[in-house]
Amino acid sequence: MSDENPSILSHVSIGTNDFARAVAFYDAILTPLGCRRVLEFPNAVAYGRQFPEFWVQTPIDGKPATVGNGTHFCFLATSKQAVDAFHQAALKAGATDDGAPGPRPLYGPPYYGCFVRDPDGHKIEANFWDASLGAHEAV
Repeated sequence: MSDENPSILSHVSIGTNDFARAVAFYDAILTPLGCRRVLEFPNAVAYGRQFPEFWVQTPIDGKPATVGNGTHFCFLATSKQAVDAFHQAALKAGATDDGAPGPRPLYGPPYYGCFVRDPDGHKIEANFWDASLGAHEAV
């Protein structure tokens, strides 16, 4: 599988203090990106398109989940419309807006994305990279 996947990451896991709420939230916002539940355990659910790439779980050590300052993660969208749908679904599911969908010239001409905070406070993003708009140049 790793030869077929261009990603540099295997998976990302986040903790939650309200597992049912978090799973309902990610069920709602990942659907517009073509993601689904791939694996399920009593206190963990893994999402992906083909394999488990994003995990939501209660912390294994039993301590409360916390949010990392300066940490965020991004889901790859297949179109600008998917970014827009992700943002709308996130707000409807209880997210806080942290940057409406649109181009981010600082990130390069191909970049189109949005940012939200999930109900646990994690900063999440969805973006579409439109390669037809040119390459990113170092700032």
